[in-house]
Amino acid sequence: ANGAVTTVLDLSKRVTSGGEHGLLGLVFSPDGSKLYVHFNNRAGHTCVEEYTIAADGAVLLESRRRVLAVRQPHPNHNGGQLAFGPDGMLYLGLGDGGNADDESDGHADGGNGQSLDTLLGKILRIDPTPTDAKPYTIPSDNPFADGGGRPEIWSYGLRNPWRFSFDRETGDLWIGDVGQNEWEEVDYASASQGAGEGANFGWNVFEADERFRDGETVGPALPPLFALSSGDGFCSVIGGYVYRGSAIPELEGAYIYSDYCNGRVRYVRQRNGEVAEKGSLGVRLNEISSFGEDGNGELYVLSQTSGLFRIDPA
Repeated sequence: ANGAVTTVLDLSKRVTSGGEHGLLGLVFSPDGSKLYVHFNNRAGHTCVEEYTIAADGAVLLESRRRVLAVRQPHPNHNGGQLAFGPDGMLYLGLGDGGNADDESDGHADGGNGQSLDTLLGKILRIDPTPTDAKPYTIPSDNPFADGGGRPEIWSYGLRNPWRFSFDRETGDLWIGDVGQNEWEEVDYASASQGAGEGANFGWNVFEADERFRDGETVGPALPPLFALSSGDGFCSVIGGYVYRGSAIPELEGAYIYSDYCNGRVRYVRQRNGEVAEKGSLGVRLNEISSFGEDGNGELYVLSQTSGLFRIDPA
């Protein structure tokens, strides 16, 4: 009350921060009983942890449970998004392991993005319920649950899916995948076609629509819905959400996104997997790093230098 801020969870002593390290994502379970956090530990590696939420809303620190840990070979391209899908499963994004050109394993020929033997360069899908063997469960309908790749993989061929989201009305998957030097891309996968199930988004054979290296992708590459050129001042696309609130009816169904360098809050509408309309909301912030969505479908935008803002009608 009265503008007071209460700290409910302090991870500062266990998190590596700076650059692309830090507390990268968090999400509540659909029933509100659990909190999941995605961060870099003191060694710089990826950790996903679960906490129980008490009846009064407090985070029970003693309930801490590690769900997933992934070694990061470099301090960049760690991904960070956590999201529960319409199916109740937990999805998380991991970048290709960093450095540049997807050379994090010492080679650019295929790299982690096109390898089904690593979790890097992927969106993963898990049931966070533990089993006797693992701290999570592999959904039986995952695309590689029966072999052919790591069973946690949902989508692959991603460079750094920093922010992705599901349209709360349709279940469509939207991904802001941070590019290399030339292109930032927004990927779209409709729920009617599996919402990205087993989809290959092309990196590092392709950067957006452009060929990045010689060779073939592991499976057919799904092109982006659209791409943003570095020549126009874009450097790191920041994916957002499809607007499903009520405060701004004219934005209904529009996907809201931005870019860390450009800073304009933009929108795009798709029709049958093609761009139908795009434009700007007419507002700009410095160093936009994330978006948020509340229970009513209203959207928020986070600036690293200016703070947190709600997107309201003009």
